[in-house]
Amino acid sequence: MEMRALIAVVLSVAVFYIFSTMFGPQQKQVPVQGNSAVKTENIGSAPAVIVQKVEHPQSKIVPANMLTTATDVTVENDRYIATFSGNGASIKKLTLKGYHESNSKSSPNVTLLGNSDPSAMSFSTLGKGFALSQQAIYTPDIKNLKLSSTEKKQLVFTYVDVQGFVVRKTYSFDGSGYGINLETQLINNSGSNITGAFQSIITAPFDFDKNDGRYETYGSSLFADNGLHTDLPKDVASASKKYDKDIQWAAINDKYFLSALLSVSNSISSVELKKNSAGYLETVTTSPSFSVAPGQAVSINNKLFVGPKEIDILKSQGSSLEQSLDLGWFSSLAKPMLYSLKFFYKYVGNYGISIIIITVILKIVFFPLTHKSYKSMKGMSKIQPKMMALKEKYKNDKDSMNRAIMELYRDHKVNPLGGCLPMIVQIPVFFALYKALMYSIELRHAPFYFWITDLSAKDPYYVTPIVMGVTMFFQQKLTPSNMDEMQQKIMLALPVVFTFMFLNFPSGLVLYWLVNNILTIGQQLYINKLVND
Repeated sequence: MEMRALIAVVLSVAVFYIFSTMFGPQQKQVPVQGNSAVKTENIGSAPAVIVQKVEHPQSKIVPANMLTTATDVTVENDRYIATFSGNGASIKKLTLKGYHESNSKSSPNVTLLGNSDPSAMSFSTLGKGFALSQQAIYTPDIKNLKLSSTEKKQLVFTYVDVQGFVVRKTYSFDGSGYGINLETQLINNSGSNITGAFQSIITAPFDFDKNDGRYETYGSSLFADNGLHTDLPKDVASASKKYDKDIQWAAINDKYFLSALLSVSNSISSVELKKNSAGYLETVTTSPSFSVAPGQAVSINNKLFVGPKEIDILKSQGSSLEQSLDLGWFSSLAKPMLYSLKFFYKYVGNYGISIIIITVILKIVFFPLTHKSYKSMKGMSKIQPKMMALKEKYKNDKDSMNRAIMELYRDHKVNPLGGCLPMIVQIPVFFALYKALMYSIELRHAPFYFWITDLSAKDPYYVTPIVMGVTMFFQQKLTPSNMDEMQQKIMLALPVVFTFMFLNFPSGLVLYWLVNNILTIGQQLYINKLVND
C-alpha cells in the first residue's frame, strides 16, 4: 500500500506546490537567430495598406507653425476620463471610473498609463524610415470632449512637418465603451516619395512592487501566430524580443488591467519588447511598410483598449483580446466556470454565494466517482489483514506474493488504484477553478459577509484557513485507510501544511476549499453508512 500512500501524498502536496510551474501562463519560446540580441520569429505575409490620392492637398492643410508646448485634451465617457497630450498625440493617462485602487469607495480610481516614460508617452507615433519623432507636437482640433452613453465623437491631432508631410491621428470614441479606434494618416506634400512605416509605443515602469497582488503577473503580452506570448520584464532586461507573425494585439498588463494596441486588417506587422534607454518597459508595434508618392496619402487603422481584463468586455473588442485573460492549460474548463460564476452572481448578488453554489454542483457531479473511490478504499481496508498475512507467508518469494495478492483483489472485487483514479480525474477541474477564482477581476474587491470584504484578498483574521484545516483533519479521519502508522502520521500532517499555505491565499479560493471539505465530510458519512449497510 506504499504506492497508494505515495500517490495520495504527491497528489495532495503537488496540487499546491507545483501548479504555478506546471499550469502557469504558457509562453512560446522565440528562437534566437545567430548571435543577435534580438530574438525573431519567421516573418509572416505583410498586408496591404490604404493609399489614396489627395486632391489639392495644400488647400486642406494648415500651414506649419513652430509649436514649443503641447496641448492636453480631456476626453470623458461613461467608462473613463482620459488625458491626451499633443506631444506625440499620445495618451498621458486614463482613469477608470468603475475601479478603485483599494477596497474603499473613497480611494482613488485606478489610473492606467500615468507612469509612462515622459519622453515617450503611450501610443505616441514614431516614423520608421522617415523623420517623424515620437515627441513631435500635434495640434488638436478640440480642447475637451465629453460623450453621453449613446454618442460617438472624434478627436483629431495634426502635425505638419517642415519637410513637407502631414501626419493626422484621428481617435474615435464610443460613449459607453472602452475601445478607441485610431486612424493614423500620412499625407505627402513633398516633392519625393516617402517610404517607411508607423511605429506605436506603449511604455510603463520596468517593475512594480510585487507585494501588491495586482502586479503578480505584470509584464508584456501579445497574441501572435495563433498563441498567447507572455514576457516578464526580466525576460527582456538584457536583450529585446521581436515577434512578427500574424500579430493580433500587443499589450502591457497586470493581473487585472491592460493597455493594448489591436490589429485591424493586419495593421501590425511586428512587435518588439525591450527595456528602453530610460529604464522603462516598452512595447513597440510596427505597421506594414508603405511608399507614398507626392500628392498621395496612406492610412493605417488600429484599435486601442485601456481597461479591465473582464472576459465579456475583452471578447467584445475582437482580435482575440480575451486571450489576454490567461487561465492556463485548462482554460477550456476555467472559462465555463468563470461564466458560471457570473451567471449565478446575476441572481444571488454575491460572488461568495456563487462560489458555494458552484462547489455544491461540482460535488454532485463527482459524487458517483467519489462513491466508487470510497467504496474501493473501504474494500481495501477490509482485506488489509489478509494482505499482511500473504506478505508474511510469501516474504521470500515476491512473485508468488504478487500472484496471491492479485487473486485476493479478484476474489474481493477491489482495485488498489480505485481510490486514486477519481482524484486524478478531478485535478483538472481543481486547477481550472483555481485559475477562474485567482485571476478573475470580478472577485477583486467583491465582498462576502462579515469580515471578508474582498474575495481576491487573504482573510485578514485567518479564520477561514484555520477552519479549513480543521475540516481537512476530520475529513482524513473519516477516510478509510490501509496505511501503516508512519504513513498515517504523514497524511495527518497535511492539514497543518495546507493551513499555513492557505493563510495568504485569496479568501474566495479558501472559501471554495472550506465548503468542499464540509461537503466531503457529509458525503463520507453518507457513503460510509451505505457501505456498512
